Amino acid sequence: QLALPIGISFFTFQGLSYVIDVYRGDAPCQRNPFYVALYVALFPQLVAGPIERSGRLLPQLRRERTLSREQLSAGGWLLLTGYFKKAAIADGLAPLVDAVYAAPGQAAGPEIIAATALFGLQIYCDFSGYSDIARGSAGLLGVELMENFQAPYAARSIREFWRRWHISLTAWFTDYVYIPLGGSRRGLPRRCFNIMAVFLLSGLWHGANWTFVLWGLMHGLAAAFETACPRARFRHEWMNRAATAVFVTLSFSV
Repeated sequence: QLALPIGISFFTFQGLSYVIDVYRGDAPCQRNPFYVALYVALFPQLVAGPIERSGRLLPQLRRERTLSREQLSAGGWLLLTGYFKKAAIADGLAPLVDAVYAAPGQAAGPEIIAATALFGLQIYCDFSGYSDIARGSAGLLGVELMENFQAPYAARSIREFWRRWHISLTAWFTDYVYIPLGGSRRGLPRRCFNIMAVFLLSGLWHGANWTFVLWGLMHGLAAAFETACPRARFRHEWMNRAATAVFVTLSFSV
């Protein structure tokens, strides 16, 4: 049992983005270590993101900040919605889901299906709720954090889902893994390989466990299939949305 700091995966990626951007010449090197430390360890998003870039966050930390009534109102509203998602919905669903998942052999088929659907809603409300809390807390300090979720269960494909779910993580892997591997510039087979590499690494990032690797493999195969066969879609958009939501929810239960 190795004890790790809370939020290590988030502030490690945030620190890496600063070092890589400075190395590439995409961001200036900060001469004051205080601002670098504040950028890496800004408390609202320290534990669960969103993963910010130095070019967006550091200028906000360095300049003088003033709070308007609109900023206070927006920050307070994000806090309230975030706490409602986390405490009222996610924490309220957790006992129902845990009761079924703790003894799946004793549950009937409809109970397992219901628990799986509720688990997908629980994870979304837990994670997006925390992101709202982080954005609201930062907003009350005059700092604007990026939006991390945009109605992901309305996505019509897995690739679109990842443009809506944990947006900051998707952007990080795109900029620092997918594009350096060649992105979409080296033909379809290499593009599919790059997609698989990104999702397998994403699975390991979520947890050093084979279940997370399998989860990443599932999403990688789905995204690669969509890339290789862009016309393999249902005729009606609501069917694409439903199929994406079902796939994502089932993958969460791995």
